Amino acid sequence: MTVFMFLLGLAGLVLGAELLVRGASRLGLAIGMSPLVIGLTIVAFGTSSPELAVSIKAALTDHPDIILGTCIGSSIFNILFILGVSALIAPLVVSQQLIWYEVPIMIGAHLLLLAMCFDGKIDTIDAIILIGGIVGYTIFAIRKGRRESKAITDEYEKALPSEKMSGSKPLIICKQLGFIITGLVLCVLGAGWLLDSSVVLARALGMSELVIAMTIVAAGTSFPEVATSIVATIRGERDIAIGNVVGSNIFNILGIIGVAGFIAPGGIPIAPSVLRIDLPIAIAACVACLPIFFSGHKISRWEGILFLGYYAAYISYLILAANGHDSLPMFSSIMMWIVIPLTLLTFVIMMYRTTRNHKF
Repeated sequence: MTVFMFLLGLAGLVLGAELLVRGASRLGLAIGMSPLVIGLTIVAFGTSSPELAVSIKAALTDHPDIILGTCIGSSIFNILFILGVSALIAPLVVSQQLIWYEVPIMIGAHLLLLAMCFDGKIDTIDAIILIGGIVGYTIFAIRKGRRESKAITDEYEKALPSEKMSGSKPLIICKQLGFIITGLVLCVLGAGWLLDSSVVLARALGMSELVIAMTIVAAGTSFPEVATSIVATIRGERDIAIGNVVGSNIFNILGIIGVAGFIAPGGIPIAPSVLRIDLPIAIAACVACLPIFFSGHKISRWEGILFLGYYAAYISYLILAANGHDSLPMFSSIMMWIVIPLTLLTFVIMMYRTTRNHKF
């Protein structure tokens, strides 16, 4: 029954996010917003609505580990898994104009969160700063969107609904508002079912709520991003595949943790493992994008495999640590002294070659 409720909640979140994004996107078109601005804001943020719904519910019911686990876990999942799978389908050629600013902002958002975590809690002041950050980023994205190249603008126009919407403008607006309201209701219901079943699953499996949130909740609530990026990759809309992940990560850290921290009574306490392991891994995943994106402005298939391998290693570590498995020390030593140094060496070589071949 618990697994059924988890799956039902997940289905409600995914369907709710789809209706929310569809209604909001078409409403934006109806009132005259450009497709690019809709793509950079409504679509990117709308696909994160499951994480937002779960985090708000967790904040109101005193489950702080699920807030951080969902948001940070989704950030790791988005980069390592979604970009990894997308790159396996087709190498992702990234437009320099689209990611030149967003990736540093994504890294900066994670570093800001790290700095806030050192006192052991995300308090109201921290939350207001994070919310201010997402408001500032949204304004920046809209203004920058007006200056994007025609190729990128055309890409977003193709990705958004192109069929003509029949009826008068008030009727169209009411119809899309209906989609939005239905989507919000499904997200709220799905968040409740998912949260309650996740807590029961964590207790039944003998794992912490943080580990459950970092793994199955984070992956489940990221399904809209998975669908958006994979479909965009298959269609050849590579900027959307990348932009969706980067935009969602920025919203997860600044918007969702900010809102949850603001409404959570007493703020969000920080588990030691978040500060010691999970958040540094999320930052490392974000930083790893820089040499890959700037080296030929693409993610090749072998780099996609590398991302997927690291995600598998991260999940394996969480499971081994949660169960206190005997092989954990050996696994940690191999990752720390062999895999990570080799990866860093690879990235240093890539950056060296990039600086030699390009003038910035």
